[in-house]
Parts: sequence; C-alpha cells; structure tokens
Amino acid sequence: MVAALVLVVLATLLIGARGVAAMRSTSDFLVASRRISPALNAAAVSGEYLSAASFLGVAGLVVKDGIGALWYPVGFTAGYLAMLALVAAPMRRTGALTVPDFAEARLGSAGLRRLSAVVVLVIATLYLVPQFKAAGQVLAVVAGTPYWVGVVVAGAAVSITLALGGMRAATYVQAFQFGLKLLLFVVPAIWLVLSVTGETRAAALSPVEFTTFTRDTPVDFRLGTELSVTEPTTVSVDGGPPGVLDPGRYVVDGGSRWVFAQGSDVPDVDGAVPPGGESWSRPLLDPGGAGHPVLATLSILVATVLGTMGLPHILVRFHTSPDGRGARRTAAITVALLSAFYLFPAVYGVLGAVLLPELYLSGGTDTVVVALPARVDGGFAGTLFTALLTAGAFAAFLATSLGLLLAMSGAVSHDLLPGTTLRRLRLTSLAAAALVVMLALPAVHLDVGVLVTSAFAVAASTFCPLLVLGIWWAGLTARGAVVGMVVGLVASAGVIVVDLTLGSPDGLASILLGQPALWSVPLAFATMVLVSLRGHPPAWAAAAMLRLHLDETRPRA
Repeated sequence: MVAALVLVVLATLLIGARGVAAMRSTSDFLVASRRISPALNAAAVSGEYLSAASFLGVAGLVVKDGIGALWYPVGFTAGYLAMLALVAAPMRRTGALTVPDFAEARLGSAGLRRLSAVVVLVIATLYLVPQFKAAGQVLAVVAGTPYWVGVVVAGAAVSITLALGGMRAATYVQAFQFGLKLLLFVVPAIWLVLSVTGETRAAALSPVEFTTFTRDTPVDFRLGTELSVTEPTTVSVDGGPPGVLDPGRYVVDGGSRWVFAQGSDVPDVDGAVPPGGESWSRPLLDPGGAGHPVLATLSILVATVLGTMGLPHILVRFHTSPDGRGARRTAAITVALLSAFYLFPAVYGVLGAVLLPELYLSGGTDTVVVALPARVDGGFAGTLFTALLTAGAFAAFLATSLGLLLAMSGAVSHDLLPGTTLRRLRLTSLAAAALVVMLALPAVHLDVGVLVTSAFAVAASTFCPLLVLGIWWAGLTARGAVVGMVVGLVASAGVIVVDLTLGSPDGLASILLGQPALWSVPLAFATMVLVSLRGHPPAWAAAAMLRLHLDETRPRA
C-alpha cells in the first residue's frame, strides 16, 4: 500500500514537471495563459472538485447519517448546472485572473478586492485543512504511520508541484488524477458488489438496524468518546480479559481498542444514528437527530448548490478557458463527468452499513471506503483493492489541494500585496502549505464532511451573491457588495465557529448554527440589494453588463 502511495506522489511530481518549462509569467502561474481546452479543463475541474469529501466523505456520511447523505452529491453536481447557467461564461469575459480581480473590475473598489481576498483565504483554509487531515488519517490506517506523516507528505507534494509548475502543472496533474480516481473508485466498487454474498447484497438494499454484534467485533477508538450501555455487555479492552459492563455511561479513551463479544448489545453514542434503522433509511438528512429533516436537507442543498458557484479554486478554472464559450463547455462536460463518479459512493455507503456498522461507534466512518475490501476478502484481493482505493484517496487529496493552494497563493500575492512576481507566487505557495500543515496537525478530531460543508456555506453566503448580482444586476454598488459580503461571512463562518467551539445545541438551533446557508444566503442577498438601492452604481455599470453578456456566436466586424 505504501508503494501505491509513493507511485501517486511521484506521478504527481513528474506530471507537474511538464508545466515548469512553459511558466514564465504570473498569468502562466495563475491561469495557464488561458490556453486550456474545454475537455482538459473539465477533467481538471472534476479532478480538483472530487476531494476527500467526495472520495471518502460521502460514503462515510451514509454510514454515519443514513441514506439522506446522498443529497450531498446531488447538490455538488447541481451546483455546476447553476454555474453553467449563471456564472461560467460571464466570469471568463471579464478577463480577470482571480475572483477579487473580478470584484474590483466590476465595482471599482480596492477595499472590496481585499475583502474578497480574505474570503478566499477563509474558504480555502476550511477546505484545505480537511484534505491534509484526511491524508494523515488514511495513511495512518493503511500503513500504520503516525498521523503527522501523511499530513506532511501531502503538504510537501502539493506545494512543490505548484511552486514549480503553477496552474499548468496543476491542470495536467488534476486531469490525470481525475481519470485515476474514477478508475480506482469504480473498479473496486464493482468488485465489492460481485464479491459479497447475495445475502449481503439483499441486506444492503433492505438494511436492518444495527443493535447486536453478530461476531466478536474489534472497534478502534482513535479519539475519546462516551458510550451508553443499556444491557449487560461483554467487552475486552486493550487485549485484557473479557468483562461485563453494567448498564450506564462509559468514557472511552482515545487510542484504545474494545472488542465486543458476539451477541452483545450495541451501545448508544450521543448524536449518532445506528446504521440500518428507520431514521437511517429515510431519504432525508437529520444529522444528530435534530428532528428537522426537511429543513436540514434544504439547508445542505442550498449550501452545496450555491456554494459550488462561489468556490474560488473552481471559479479560477474558468479563467483558464480561451473565451466564454469555452468556459460554458467546460462546465457542461464537468456535469457529465461528476454525474458518472457520483453513482458509486452509494455502493460503498450501503455496503459499509452492513459490513462495517461498528465504525459509527468510533466516529471512523470516513475510513469505510478503504476498510471495505479487507472486510470482504482477507487475502491478496482485499489487500490489492485496499491499496488501489488508498492510492485513489491520496490522489483526491493532492488534486483538490493543488487548486486550493493556488487560490490561496493568488489571494495573498496577487490581490493583497502590490507588485505580483513569479518568485513571490512560488514562495507564497510554499509558505501557505506550511501554514495549513500546522493547522491540520491538531485537527485530527474534526469531521472532514463538516469542514468541507462549512466551506460551501461560506462560499454560498459571500461569493454567490456577489457573482450573481454583479453579473446580472447593473444596480449593485461597491458598498452594497462589501456590506453584504461581511454580513454573509459573519453569519456563515461566525456561527460555524461558535458551533465548533462551544458545541452544538439541540433541536432547531443545531440546524441553524451547523448548516446556516438556508438563512445566511438570503440574508446576504437581501443586504446587498437593500444597501445598493440606497446608493449609486458605478458609471460604467451598463457597459460592464454589455461586456459580461456579449454574444460570442456573432461574427465580429
């Protein structure tokens, strides 16, 4: 398995090296001189977009939260339809290099540009930390290395590739890694379906609630947790002799291994839903059992659909197209590629709920994809497919991290500091990677899916209103955009910070704080409109509208 990871890292560096010779300017570094074809660009966008949250997180969320978690890939893909219809072509026609570039060119405000750069850094950090965290976690599971090793390896590979080859190197690597991820995700899924028994396939389609251990089951608690035992339960802790736990609450130390005896009742975990039950099988999201599944599902859809439209590392991809039509074709091809990939997380999720339901006790559901092959086949085939999936997961971390690190480097070197140089962009990418590695090292306890969804919520509450109103409404003012973005940023990122630091409350408040997009996005839109109505748009607003919506199909005179 380590050999497979080494091959992925080496391939990343070697393919990225192709971009070195062609890079001579900041435009080369940020947008590859706008010469990327739609097909190559779409493959790169898909490679960049299919992060750890898609490769590992969706299946893990199915095991953890139920079938309703499949609304995540629906939102991830539908976001590109919204981007295709509203943003892709007009954004490219602005001629901007970054999102803050667009903000200043459209509204003529240097302050708005700097604010946009700060928002880029917030979104990219929320998105990048879980990529590095997942790299460390997966390497620890499959190779037994300390958590920090995977984090440092991912940070080093990404930053070196980007510093050497910029956007062109990132494009080649991401396009290659999309094909690699698709192959390494689809083939093991088909093998799993064919390898399990008919009884397991039937159980996956008609799951039964996980209430009793059907075999002696080891559970590795990487983090401390608390279990509620409702019946006398036989368990062995860290290799000790079996003992019987009386009903009550028990604190489990992080790093310990509990082996539950066959026939024992499954303990309860606060805020977690046992796989297979009625609420687990309901096609709506209800994380933590808050009791508002429709509201929670709508909030997730708003965050993922509108957040996709505001992700800075995806938006910058459309600036690499030769023109607006190329940007639109890129978005259309991307929808098709993502739709093919997202057919398969459900396979891992429902099989994981049957074969590895105990992962919900330890909070280790993010590892269900790479753990399934060994559960199905303890021999060579299981080891081989575990290695392939691990390599695919590592490719996901690297491809997504490249785009995010590029967005961070551009925000600092191009948008916040004056006088962009190629040397500064390269050094910034190295420094940004080092900073994110330091943030990821203590983040082992954070949920990958929660952090990535938070990044979507912030993007939906800030850049989505700015782009939609900036492209489609001539009346938007710089002041309205600034106030609206600040309100959206505080409403989305602020409540998420409160939720993560002080703990999630119960009931409706947990939805409003943990998934704020349902109210923070309308609030940001309304603020931008109301403040703009009290001011005057730039004198060039009408001309800007004409340029953004130029008909490129008509021959030029």
